[in-house]
Amino acid sequence: MKSIVEEIFGSKVFDESVMREKLAKDTYRELEKTIRDGKQLNIKIANAVAHAMKEWALEQGATHYTHWFQPMTGVTAEKHDGFINPDKDGKVIMEFSGKELIKGEPDASSFPNGGLRATFEARGYTAWDPTSYAFIKNGVLCIPTAFCSYSGHALDKKTPLLRSMQAINKQALRIVKLFGNDDVQTIKTTVGPEQEYFLVDQKYYEQRKDLIYTGRTLFGAPCPKGQELEDHYFGTIKSRVQEFMSDLNKELWKLGILAKTEHNEVAPAQHELAPIFTTTNIATDHNQLTMELIQRVAKKHGLVALLHEKPFEGINGSGKHNNWSLSTDTGINLLEPGDTPHENAQFLVFLATIIKAVDEHQDLLRLSVATAGNDHRLGANEAPPAIISIFLGDELTAVLKAIEEDKPYDGKEKELMKIGATVLPKFPKDSTDRNRTSPFAFTGNKFEFRMPGSNSSIAGCNIVLNTVIADEIEKFADILEASDDFDTTLHALIKDTIKNHKRIIFNGNGYDDSWVKEAESRGLLNLKTTPDALPYFKTEENIALFERQKVLSKEEVESRYEILMDEYEKQINIEALTMLDIAKKDILPAASKFSKELTDTIANKKAIGIDLTYELETAKKVSEYLTEAYQAMMTLENDVKKLHEIDDFEKSAFYVRDFIIQDMAALRKPCDELEVITSNRDWPFPTYGKLLFGIQ
Repeated sequence: MKSIVEEIFGSKVFDESVMREKLAKDTYRELEKTIRDGKQLNIKIANAVAHAMKEWALEQGATHYTHWFQPMTGVTAEKHDGFINPDKDGKVIMEFSGKELIKGEPDASSFPNGGLRATFEARGYTAWDPTSYAFIKNGVLCIPTAFCSYSGHALDKKTPLLRSMQAINKQALRIVKLFGNDDVQTIKTTVGPEQEYFLVDQKYYEQRKDLIYTGRTLFGAPCPKGQELEDHYFGTIKSRVQEFMSDLNKELWKLGILAKTEHNEVAPAQHELAPIFTTTNIATDHNQLTMELIQRVAKKHGLVALLHEKPFEGINGSGKHNNWSLSTDTGINLLEPGDTPHENAQFLVFLATIIKAVDEHQDLLRLSVATAGNDHRLGANEAPPAIISIFLGDELTAVLKAIEEDKPYDGKEKELMKIGATVLPKFPKDSTDRNRTSPFAFTGNKFEFRMPGSNSSIAGCNIVLNTVIADEIEKFADILEASDDFDTTLHALIKDTIKNHKRIIFNGNGYDDSWVKEAESRGLLNLKTTPDALPYFKTEENIALFERQKVLSKEEVESRYEILMDEYEKQINIEALTMLDIAKKDILPAASKFSKELTDTIANKKAIGIDLTYELETAKKVSEYLTEAYQAMMTLENDVKKLHEIDDFEKSAFYVRDFIIQDMAALRKPCDELEVITSNRDWPFPTYGKLLFGIQ
């Protein structure tokens, strides 16, 4: 007897089991071959697939289809078209052709493009990605697609992601073939993104303009209890939250999303959902759907899910740990230490390329996670610092040191670490503890990139990871293929890589202030803000890298730089305008009203000779904070006006960093002090106490 999970899992997905059932054997085999080889689908097969897909969608109650894509906005986009077509008898028929399946033409004029086309050049195309299954969402058949301009430039996040996967597949195959793995046909990057989020009661959310407009609280004094007792982490899940999680799991499972783990996170009202690993482009699609469904299902329970990286000041923010690995179609995880010297030598080659890639491309890894929201989180005692480093653990670090120094490895076996020529000691999968302070940590058979923010698409960081590692693998493969003595060359290559790039390996506490100084002495970058990081995108060497691996053209790199810088400025601008609105219309009037109540009380008490200590001292503080808040508000307002006069996106981003953010902090400080001393009756919106502990 099947469980409810087995019954519903994938029920809304046009997956292989449905294709085998709905398609003729020849058609299915041809489609399977097309997906495997990455070749274009011929129109005859496309028509057969489209017909079967439409019939299945109609059985599921769908009336429309959409080419579901991921523009540079960071969210998904869809335009719904009906299957309906007129019949000659005045009736209608339901049709869907192979041409409609393969290619769509949404209006591309209003999507971010970074100067790739003018606004009046509206034509854009969507192209079916057959490696990611179609699915039913809200009664609509969703067909995952790539999105490009009339000129062929990528306008989305999926196209370069697929290109980067192709690049790493091509280069990694060269290495595994050198190790005699001739049966391997494809190598794919796999990802398991852990998703953190907050839940708040909808009735409190609707009273907070800052949450509505920006996704985070722009004002808010700490409540008496935060996360200091550490009692929320892995604590008992509240019934209301558990009901939400149960419904969420069912919706995710219907879409074939491998939702596996759920628990309370460190901060009050914070939670996490983690899926099982899957191929990177599918994992990216699934994570976009996961974020959408978290928010939608929450509303059904009278809750609102906050995906912002730092929705509350003073407690942990939310990340999205990107667990990344490399796997062959024969089931081998290339980042898993093996059972034989030969297998371990192969593992160490890929490990060395990753170490070199991360060290040489710290800038790209940092900018791949750079957003206005994530700037609040990185470097705090809750997330990795903005400094890139690799954690390998003591045992693996000792293995690498033995190779570097040509000395015996003082582990379970004392053997000279000559790769392939002598015995490489076997070390267990979990040969290391986990380091939660490391940005890029080896955890046994994968690397956990802990820097991405909870609200971001994982496409960005995986495009960079795939590209920089593919580039280093290519260099290794070139050297090894040209060698007359494979074992000697291999050993020298790994040894030199460790020697030249060991500065990136750090197994200590990334939260410690001493690490900042040590990292600087090692020559590691510390790019604290988004405008500090993003300019590295368009350096000559980075553009050459993306072009060399055929992931992004020069024009596509420059467009993304412009889009991301512009997005940073716009996000902070929205926050600044929201702060001004709340301060002017809510906080200052509320505090002024409270001040009047105090002065009225003072006058009344004074008339009858009652002690006025509380009223006088409080009135004085309110007056001081009101004056400070008003002055800070006017400074912010004037600087926002200056910002709006700047017509250069780069200058705007740096102006925001240098002035607007400081102005916002200066305004928040006295307003939060006013919250502390103003009566609850007069304060205009729910406090942190209600937001963080309001779900019963």
